[in-house]
Amino acid sequence: MKDRFHPSSFILHPSSLTLMSTETSTRGELIDKVIKIRRCAAVVKGGRRFSFTALVVVGDGRGRVGWGYGKANEVPPSVEKAVKDGSRKMVPINMQGTSIPHAVEGTYGAAHVVLLPAGPGTGVIAGTAVRAVCEAAGIRDILTKSFGSNNPINLVKATIEALQQLRAQGEVERLRGVSLT
Repeated sequence: MKDRFHPSSFILHPSSLTLMSTETSTRGELIDKVIKIRRCAAVVKGGRRFSFTALVVVGDGRGRVGWGYGKANEVPPSVEKAVKDGSRKMVPINMQGTSIPHAVEGTYGAAHVVLLPAGPGTGVIAGTAVRAVCEAAGIRDILTKSFGSNNPINLVKATIEALQQLRAQGEVERLRGVSLT
């Protein structure tokens, strides 16, 4: 049986298999969102020994985002390790206002993500993992669709890979040597 828990409590019952949440907190100027917490059980002589892994998305809300993965014997240390890992892996994202400059696709493994720019006031139309990445990066208006695998780890990686492909109009004009206006 799978139990549901409040994401901020981090108290896990031994019968729970996974915990999926999007807890948001701000540490300094960084926004971190817990995407998934998984529990692993190792059978030892005295019973079971549990360890926890956490997938966290970290962003500054102004065009930088990264993901981190942490593992520890308890949930809070695993989240802290993941936040530290994610803040080291942050990459810049090209944005146009509160949206993205053009449509882009990203893949990682069997996960495929399509990101489309949206007008002001649209909001973030996305699933749990993709939404967390977009909100941490500071994107407020975007349309998304994911295909293939719904594994949150692969979706996060595919989304960040897609966001790294974004180019501003001036940069594209400079690279191609033409005027796009």
